[in-house]
Amino acid sequence: MSQQSAARAYTREFGVAMAWYVIVVLASISLVGGVGQPIKTLVALAPLIPATFALFAYLRFVSRMDELGRRIQLEALAFGFGAAGMLTFAYGFLENAGFPQLSYIWVFPLMIALWGIGGAIALRRFR
Repeated sequence: MSQQSAARAYTREFGVAMAWYVIVVLASISLVGGVGQPIKTLVALAPLIPATFALFAYLRFVSRMDELGRRIQLEALAFGFGAAGMLTFAYGFLENAGFPQLSYIWVFPLMIALWGIGGAIALRRFR
């Protein structure tokens, strides 16, 4: 599979997964308050199903990349993982100093944003 066709397949697979994610998140938010506890847990976790499909789309995309693409992704992920780790570690200490406690739901979006920044840096270095 060529890089271009791999990118098209990834865009399609990831886009479908994210569309379902948005639908499931909105449904989950509207339903979680009106159900009993055992079902509430399942409804709250339901967005993980389409998110898992998005993850597998990304993993398939990486497996279809050439070595340069994989290197760029590795450096982007290393930057995102390391920077998110340091920022959340630092904020944990700030919480001990009286800063407000933040929800864990913001950690993964932070990692994704920093991964994107790391990708832009790595891509610029290799182009």
